Amino acid sequence: MKIAMMGSGGVGGFFGGRLAKAGFDVSFIARGAHLAALREHGLTIENEPQGDIHVPAVRATDDPASLGAVDLVIVSVKLWDTEAAAKQIRPLVGPHTAVLSLQNGVVKDDILRREFGDAAVMGGVCYVASNISKPGTIRQTGTMQRIVIGEYDGRKSKRAGELHAALAKSGVVAELSDDVRKSIWEKYVFLVALSAATTSMRRTLGPIRANPQTRAFLLELMREVVAVGRAHGVALPADYADDRLRFGDTLPGTMTSSMHHDLERGNRLEVEWLSGGVVKLGGEKGVPTPCNRAVCDILALHAAGAAGPALT
Repeated sequence: MKIAMMGSGGVGGFFGGRLAKAGFDVSFIARGAHLAALREHGLTIENEPQGDIHVPAVRATDDPASLGAVDLVIVSVKLWDTEAAAKQIRPLVGPHTAVLSLQNGVVKDDILRREFGDAAVMGGVCYVASNISKPGTIRQTGTMQRIVIGEYDGRKSKRAGELHAALAKSGVVAELSDDVRKSIWEKYVFLVALSAATTSMRRTLGPIRANPQTRAFLLELMREVVAVGRAHGVALPADYADDRLRFGDTLPGTMTSSMHHDLERGNRLEVEWLSGGVVKLGGEKGVPTPCNRAVCDILALHAAGAAGPALT
């Protein structure tokens, strides 16, 4: 299986690195200092409890066209880069190439379908806490590393089975889903709320869930996502938000979101595709989403990042 990682940061670098270490043919599409470090020193995945992984030589490029057609493209760029990334990876996609997004959100695959058609796009969602700690190095926090993949029509395809086997061989907990759209929405419920609350409140999960007022807001954010998903035909239980709040109580109080990190670093935010996506999809079905709309309003001046339009 010939694999190209479109995006080699916390997600793409981590899962691509695991696959490369297991002996699979993996190419990394990166840029800047990270690309230079990958070419010179290879890829390192740091995790103190589990031990570090080092792949001394990896194929890395900033020109996807130089790789030719591959069997699988895994997309893990930030959501605002999805359309540009889809055009960049066009030379990688042949008649039988699968395109799999491990990005956040629920509209990512709609963008990829417009570019490559329904048949090319597989569904997937991942769970890992990781980031680029320095060029060429991915830092994993904790031990969670899980991917759920599947075909949108629910069939057990050969390509999904091969990827499932490859991930398992690389040491990643991998699952095949016969309702991958539901699996994506299940993550979306908690992800939206965690991102919205931690970023708008500038605090980690612990204080937010401990305070009755902010805990209620966190729960209501999730309830809105569940209501929107159900209105769009996703088979989420009516009480799924309460289940996710109980799940949140089991997590470290220091936990936060990548969007919170992006705010602190002055980076562009994914709020348009997270809480903003809930608002948009809710509007299509007449489902009220006041809490997620409030988050969009609160973060509006920060959404473009420090390099965005001047705030006057």
